[in-house]
Amino acid sequence: MNETGVSRKPFFYDVTLRDGNQALKKPWNIKEKEIVFKALLELGVQGIEVGFAAASDMDFDAVKHLASLANDKVVVSTLARAKEYDINKAYEAIKDAKKPRIHTFIALSPFAMKYVLKKDPKDVQKIAVEMVAYAKSLLGEKGEVQFSAEHFGDSLENLDFVIETFEKVIEAGASIINLPNTVERYRVSTFVNMVKRVVERIGDKAIISVHCHNDLGQATATTVESFFAGATQLEVTLNGLGERAGNTNLYEVAVSLYNCGVPVDLNFSKIYETALLVEELSGVPICEKAPLIGRDALAHRSGIHQDGSIKTKNMKKGAYRPIDPEFIGRKGEILEFTSQSGKSAIYEILSSHKWPITIEEATYLQPVLKKKAEEKGALDFNDIVEEYKKHILNVDGPFKVLEFKELHKEDGNQFYFLKLQYNDKIIKDECVGDGPIDAFINLLNSHGFNLKLEEFAQEAFDIEQKGSSAQALTTIKLKNLNTGKSVIARGMDPDTREANIKAIVNGLNLLFREK
Repeated sequence: MNETGVSRKPFFYDVTLRDGNQALKKPWNIKEKEIVFKALLELGVQGIEVGFAAASDMDFDAVKHLASLANDKVVVSTLARAKEYDINKAYEAIKDAKKPRIHTFIALSPFAMKYVLKKDPKDVQKIAVEMVAYAKSLLGEKGEVQFSAEHFGDSLENLDFVIETFEKVIEAGASIINLPNTVERYRVSTFVNMVKRVVERIGDKAIISVHCHNDLGQATATTVESFFAGATQLEVTLNGLGERAGNTNLYEVAVSLYNCGVPVDLNFSKIYETALLVEELSGVPICEKAPLIGRDALAHRSGIHQDGSIKTKNMKKGAYRPIDPEFIGRKGEILEFTSQSGKSAIYEILSSHKWPITIEEATYLQPVLKKKAEEKGALDFNDIVEEYKKHILNVDGPFKVLEFKELHKEDGNQFYFLKLQYNDKIIKDECVGDGPIDAFINLLNSHGFNLKLEEFAQEAFDIEQKGSSAQALTTIKLKNLNTGKSVIARGMDPDTREANIKAIVNGLNLLFREK
C-alpha cells in the first residue's frame, strides 16, 4: 500500500508500434519494428500493440513476425476495426503469440456516430457486441479481447449508453474495456470523472484501460489520475509518439506513479537509452525541454537552482529534479554557466573536471564570467577554463600590481637574482634563501611587503586532461602580515620553479589588488 491508498500495480500497454508508428512520416519496416519491440521487452512493459494487421501487407507481416518472437510474459496485441475482415486478419497475424489479444474498436460518441459512422446508436452497439463475440470465438481461451469506445472523451452526454454497451461487450467476451481520450479537448477532471463512473458500474467484470492523446498537453496528468480513479491498464508510447501532438508518454507516467509510491514493474534504468534509440529510428527529435529525456530536463542555469542542485546532488530527493538521473539511465544533472549563474556553479563545474578551485576563487571569477556570458550566452567548459587560466593562474587585468620579470641562480652559490615590476617601478635585486621561493619572499619582505608563506603544495596537472600534457601546478597560501589577510594562489608552468614563482606573484596580486 502506498500513500495514495492504491495497492494494485499498473499494467503498461505500449502502442508505439501501432499508434506511434502510424503517425510517422516514414513508418517503420519490419526490421525497425523488431528493434523497437525488443527495446520494449527490455523495458519490461506488460503488453505491446504491435500493429494494425489489416492496414497493409507489411503491417500484417510485421504483426505475425513480432507475435512469433514474444515470450510468455508479455501480451501481444493487434488492432482491428469492428469488422469481420479486420478481425480475421488480426487473428491470423496474432494467433502464434503465447499471450495473444485482439483489440477491436468502434466510436460511441454522439458526434462520431452521427457524422463519421452515420449510424444509429443501437446499430453501433449491435456491431460492437457481435464483433467482440466473433473475435472471442476465434481466440477461445488462449487469448483475450479488448474493446475500445473510440472518442470516449466526447461521450459525456451519452455516458449511460456507452456503459451499457460496455456491459454487453463484456458479456460477449471482452475482458478489457479501453477508454480513449481520442482527441483531448477538456479538463483532466472531466475525463477522470467519466472513468470513475465506468469503474463504479463495471467493477471487477473487466480491466479498465485508458488511452490518452496529448492535444492540450495533459495526457500524462489524465493517465496518472485515471489510474488513481480505477483504471489499471495504461496505454502509452515511447517518447510520446502518436497522432497530432502525440500520445501519453510512457516515461512520464511511470516516473509519476513511482514517485507516488505505486509499485511499477518496469526497468527504469533503460528509459534514457530507449528514448535515444526511438529518437534515432523515428526521426522525431526529442524536444530539449521534454520531461525526463530532454537535454534541458535536468539542466540548471539559475544561481539559486544551481546552488540547491549542488547541495542535494547525492541525495535521493534533489532540490530541483523530479528523479535521480541515474535511476532512468542518465549521467546526472547539468550545470551551465550563464549571466544568471552563481559561484557555486563555477566551483562545481571546475572541480567535477578535477580543476583545483576554492569557493573564494569561484567568487572572484563570477563577475568575469557573468560579463562574458552577457555577450556570448551560455559558456561551455572551455570558456570557463580560459578565464580560470587568465584570472587564477595569471592574475592580471586591472588588479595586476606586480609582474615577474626574471629569476635566475648564479652557478656555484645560493644567491638568486630577481627582477620584477611593482606599481610601474622596476625592482632588481639579489636575494638569498633556502630555494627560490624562500629567496623570493625574503627579497619581497626586504622591500616592505611583510609576507608569510603558510602552505605550499605542488603536483603534476594534466592541463588537457588527455594524459599527455602534464605541467607543474603550485598551490600556496600567502599571508599579508600587515593586514592579516590570507589568500590561496596558484601558478602553473612546465618548469616547477616557474610555477612556484607564478603562484607567489599571483598571491601578491590577490593580496594587493584593492589598491
